Amino acid sequence: MKNKIIAVLSAVVFVCVFSVFAQAQNTLSEGFEAGGKTAYAAANVTLGSGSWNLDEALTGNSASDRKTGLWSARVRNTGKVTMNFNVASAGTVTIQHGVYGSDGSSTWELWQSANSGASWAKVGSTVTTSSTSLATASFTVNTSAAVRFEIRKISGGTNRINLDNITATTYGGGGGGSSSVHLTMGNPSNAVTNISSPTNYLMEKPQYALSYHNGNNIPNWVSWHLDSSWLGSTPRQDDFRADTSLPAGWYQVGSTSYSGSGYDRGHMCPSADRTASVADNSATFLMTNMIPQAPTNNQVTWANLENYSRSLVTAGNELYIISGGQGVSGYINNGNVAVPTNTWKVIIVLPAGTNDVSRVTSATRTIAVFMPNNNSVVSDWKQYRVSVDYVESMTGYDFFSNVGDTVENQIESVVDTQ
Repeated sequence: MKNKIIAVLSAVVFVCVFSVFAQAQNTLSEGFEAGGKTAYAAANVTLGSGSWNLDEALTGNSASDRKTGLWSARVRNTGKVTMNFNVASAGTVTIQHGVYGSDGSSTWELWQSANSGASWAKVGSTVTTSSTSLATASFTVNTSAAVRFEIRKISGGTNRINLDNITATTYGGGGGGSSSVHLTMGNPSNAVTNISSPTNYLMEKPQYALSYHNGNNIPNWVSWHLDSSWLGSTPRQDDFRADTSLPAGWYQVGSTSYSGSGYDRGHMCPSADRTASVADNSATFLMTNMIPQAPTNNQVTWANLENYSRSLVTAGNELYIISGGQGVSGYINNGNVAVPTNTWKVIIVLPAGTNDVSRVTSATRTIAVFMPNNNSVVSDWKQYRVSVDYVESMTGYDFFSNVGDTVENQIESVVDTQ
């Protein structure tokens, strides 16, 4: 049983903050659907989000342009796509990208300016575009200051790339706050986006939030909100890839890093929980959302719980889910990736609604499981139900800390029997 005394004083404040930020919001969303630039020569063009400068770039709508909708940006040589305006803040920036037609691969970078374009700083790592279908690159910015962005193509010569669906989430600012809906119920390890905290590094994406362990090179935990708005008909993208938004110099687990290990690339936030759009589904295939999972654990027991969770949503509920691995049983990928000894998940179940933290009561259903990460697990996930308190005792995390302490103590002490 954890010590919750400190949480008593902060719970009321956090309830207020997180009820205001009940849904993640975008401070920038640009899909190039306005079109309007047909030549590569540098010029400004007014798009849906504001004025942009496209240099060695245009808006393309041919059959060879990779895009969602009718238009995307097409960039050649060392072209640039630059905002002529600022947004008030930025949390996570996502950009879809693909090669134009049958062109070869190219590399590009995201840059940011906090002084209206007077100077620029690179964000995250260089991205390689090699796929003929749109992939999604994510960058962690997390600034409460006004900022603008520039995308710079840096290699590939006349090889062209398409860029589409550029988004930036609103950043919640200081004081430990976050605008992410996925942290509505709390930040289990008080993770922060600071390279001085490499084993508890917070990454907030539009689709989920996570604490990353640079060393084990897997997430400590991944947290996400699930309601009907996240579910649709988008097919599984299967675009496993390194997360280039990790800080420069950190090891990036790649799409083939688990190959030959006997372990699956086990999603924490499942692909099937993010089917409302291609961007959402693609984001679940970042390797920062994966842990090595034994095939039976991943494909059978874990999958059965994931399917059950979605059935609760279709029945009219919304869920707050956190999952991860516990312990280290060994390493794969030449010692670069830790294999968890166990897997765990905790869930709050609420009827669909608003002001979610304030609606959690002592009668609110919680589900918690803790199971071995091996191929001997039985298929029935219910056999591994425990209390949330038990998972806390095994991981050292403090789940649902934004809920009032009396209610939190009650809902975390019971073992689900439904």
